[in-house]
Amino acid sequence: MNTCSSVDLEKIPEYVEKIEAIREIIISNIVLLGQIPSPTFKEGHRAKAFLERLTDSHVDEVTADAYNNPIGIIRGTDPAKPPIFLVAHLDTFFDREMIYNFTVGPDTIEGPGLLDNSLGVAVLASMPEIFRALDLQFQSDIVLAGVVQSLGRGNLSGIRHLLKTWATPIRAAVSIEGVEIGRLNYYSDGMIRCEIECTVQGASKFAERNRPNAILILNELINQILSIGVPQRPRSRIVIGQVHAGVTHGRLAQQGIIGLEIHSDAMEMVKELFTQVRDIVSELNQEFDATLHLDIVSSLQAARLKFNHPLVKTAVAVMETLGLKPVSEASESELSIMLARGIPAVTLGITRGENKYRENARAQLAPMYKGIAQVVGVISAMDNGVCDE
Repeated sequence: MNTCSSVDLEKIPEYVEKIEAIREIIISNIVLLGQIPSPTFKEGHRAKAFLERLTDSHVDEVTADAYNNPIGIIRGTDPAKPPIFLVAHLDTFFDREMIYNFTVGPDTIEGPGLLDNSLGVAVLASMPEIFRALDLQFQSDIVLAGVVQSLGRGNLSGIRHLLKTWATPIRAAVSIEGVEIGRLNYYSDGMIRCEIECTVQGASKFAERNRPNAILILNELINQILSIGVPQRPRSRIVIGQVHAGVTHGRLAQQGIIGLEIHSDAMEMVKELFTQVRDIVSELNQEFDATLHLDIVSSLQAARLKFNHPLVKTAVAVMETLGLKPVSEASESELSIMLARGIPAVTLGITRGENKYRENARAQLAPMYKGIAQVVGVISAMDNGVCDE
């Protein structure tokens, strides 16, 4: 398939102005959906609101699967063509107890969970109106899927269930993330995400001075993990991303936990590095008067498209037409599951932002319209057969 013939690149810049003309609809969806708390495993209220927005947009079919993934289907003109999936995860890292107030300014939107991934969900919910504004119709059905239980211990369960139970082949897919515009993810590393919990023995308050400190034990654990020889080929890394321990300044910590991920583009190396981490945990269990427990939270197989795959080349062309510079890196997300099931897919970012994992996450409005236009351009290329063999 000639990538240049699969999409009319000259039309794509024209989309930007038309998308900006319905900015109020998009921003309203960001605020409406973003202010609904949606921590992992508790996405029900946001899923319901997502379905209501699709119903209000007169989507041809609105439903939810057995896993409570909300789904909207825009029927295509050719029933023989497999569907194209457009997905965004509904959950955020923030819990229900905090205040979800979004602030809309002239140039920005601010609020907790905005960039991961409330903005992406809102753009997905806005797609029926966007297609209508651009006067677009597709041969394939377009499946708009908000997926649940993506982050952390959710282990991408929503997208796993959706794809496992979908009855027909899937032509291609795009995963939407709020940031960063210019990202073009088309491969995923192998990954094991795990937590190591340290619990000190002998918790009697009268033994305070003699009791070991969970923080110091975890510190020794971290030092030994960082001493593991991590190869450059295959490209690999160990990321220690979380540490939680102790309750107050003047008391020895009785409990603590670290969270880490092991990444490599070779799954065998992921397993080898994990074995070394497990051996360190076992050794420290013998050395200290404490219990260290290693728990695997989630894992993914390495999967990828090649850079010369027509979908990747077309996505690059679409982005460059809009003046965007593509940046590619591994993405352990819904993309991983789609690629592992043989579905041609990419992840695209919508806008620029800052403070991604803070309560004052902020997104820029101006780049958002180009970000949406690139998604539409890539979907159009898929519908015109860029992924068809």
